[in-house]
Amino acid sequence: MHQILAWLEGSALGHAMRDHGVWTYGLVNLAHILGVASLFGSVLVLDLRLLGLWRTVPLVSIAGPTVPVATTGFIVAFLTGLGLLATKATEYEGNPFLLIKLPAIVVGIVNVGVVTSRPAWKTMGLREPTPAERRTLAICGGVSLAAWLTAVGAGRMIGYW
Repeated sequence: MHQILAWLEGSALGHAMRDHGVWTYGLVNLAHILGVASLFGSVLVLDLRLLGLWRTVPLVSIAGPTVPVATTGFIVAFLTGLGLLATKATEYEGNPFLLIKLPAIVVGIVNVGVVTSRPAWKTMGLREPTPAERRTLAICGGVSLAAWLTAVGAGRMIGYW
């Protein structure tokens, strides 16, 4: 892990984050917060629907607007997060919250693959999910919510370690 963090800190991105003044870090941090808010806000609404809230609203009606916002939010949060980490990456070595955040993000991403591979997801808007499919989607929604809450919470705590 040390070699990866040292490489990131010594990269052009790390130098740019440190050498272009305090406003660079502040603006990248602001963009990161906006990305995380877009990602988590969208995921929260979608996951709550998968868990069974708002059953009268078709899943496709919620997934349609939330998935692109969540995707864009993730991309922004990921790219800006790299910039924030690159600023002083080696100082985060051994930070337990970083070691919690990164696997939580991986779980969240893997869960997206699991959800989108389910027949109920692929056929949403064409038919109602069966009770078994609803249970599977609810489990995926719970895993997603736990993963992203963990990632957000741990990410917030990184700076306090």
